[in-house]
Order: sequence, then C-alpha cells, then structure tokens
Amino acid sequence: MATVVFDRVTKRFGRLRALDELSVTIREGSIVGLLGPNGSGKSTMLKLIAGLYRPDSGTVTIDGMEPSIKTKAMVAYLPEIDHLYGWMSVRQILDYVSAFYKDWDPARCQALVKFMGLNPEATVSRLSKGMRARLKIVVAMSRNAPLIILDEPLSGIDPPSRLRVLQAIVSEFREDSQTVVMSTHDVADSENLFSDVLFLKAGKVALMGEAERLREERGKSIRDLFEEVYA
Repeated sequence: MATVVFDRVTKRFGRLRALDELSVTIREGSIVGLLGPNGSGKSTMLKLIAGLYRPDSGTVTIDGMEPSIKTKAMVAYLPEIDHLYGWMSVRQILDYVSAFYKDWDPARCQALVKFMGLNPEATVSRLSKGMRARLKIVVAMSRNAPLIILDEPLSGIDPPSRLRVLQAIVSEFREDSQTVVMSTHDVADSENLFSDVLFLKAGKVALMGEAERLREERGKSIRDLFEEVYA
C-alpha cells in the first residue's frame, strides 16, 4: 500500500495558484473521493502524485519518497484526457500497455474486459465515449499497483457506463494492498464508493474526513455537503 503526504504544497501556473500551501495525508487502504468543481485543484494534485508536475514549494511524498521513476512504478494513473490510440483495437491497446508494467495482471484484465462488455477486436476510434471510458478503467485497474489515481473517470459518460465504472472500481479494489484516489464533481452516483473524502476549494482543503463520520456529524449526505461547501 502507499501513503501520500502533501506538506504545504504550492503549485502556480503564472499568477494562478492551483494549490495553495496544501497539507494533506491520504491514508493507506482507502478509496478517497477528491471532490470539487473545475478549477479547484484536483487534477493538479493528481499530476503531482503521478510525478507529471513538481511543486513550486513544499513536498509531495509517496511512502516517504518524492515522486520519481521508483514511485511512478507504484502508481497507476488514469488521466481525464482520452489518451488511447484510436487506430488500435481494444486487444492491441491492452497488449501495448501491458508491456510497460511488471505488475500487469492478465487474468484480471481479461475478467474486466468481459465485465465491461468490451469487444477485444473493436477499433477504439469506433467506441462510444462511454465504452472508451470503460476501456480506460480496464487499463488502470488491470495493474496490481499500490496506488491508483483516477482523474474524472465519470466525466460526460452515459449512466450505464458510469455504473459499470463504479462497479469495477469497487470489485477490483484490494483494501489490503491498494489505495485509490478518484477526482470527480459527480458526487450523486459516486459518494457511496468513498471511504474518505477531500473537498478542495481554490487549492486549499475546504473539508476532509472519513465519509461515514462526516455524514453522522453533519447529518447530511456527501452530495449535500458538496452543495454546502461550494454554494
């Protein structure tokens, strides 16, 4: 498993502070909902974990190590952008990606392809947006990585695909060996998935805690808390 720590992390893009002295600890063995509207800093936070950005100040560590080649091997990162080669078939995409990772699990991949209702011979460019989203989840969840980070995996997809994606995350999550961080602003469908939630607002923590404890203490659902925080 992997513990992620942000210690007073600031990340700027020009005059914009995407993250503003952010201090957060993501505990091992949890599924964390990284919540907030567009522009709140969610994608920036995930890219820092993935080692695609470096902080302007402060530190990000994964199991005590700053992001590096070594930590990248521990992280399965699903970006919001569609990064799949359209000319490949589903089978070719999975064969291509699997060659990069020692922790790729072929049996897990095969089971996910079947569960997602994907045709291995289908050309990626001819898949609907929902089916492409399903394929992206297969790519991320077929690894036995200690840390899985998912950037808006539900964005703009149809309800059946949204349900399949959420079911796949739940069914493939290994509490004894994995941590999952998923960013989303689609809280209604996903809130029951999360053990912990982190609300970001203008690059700062607006609210954070165990999901069930927050529900009990505040007497509100996570969706209602989302509306309250961002009203």
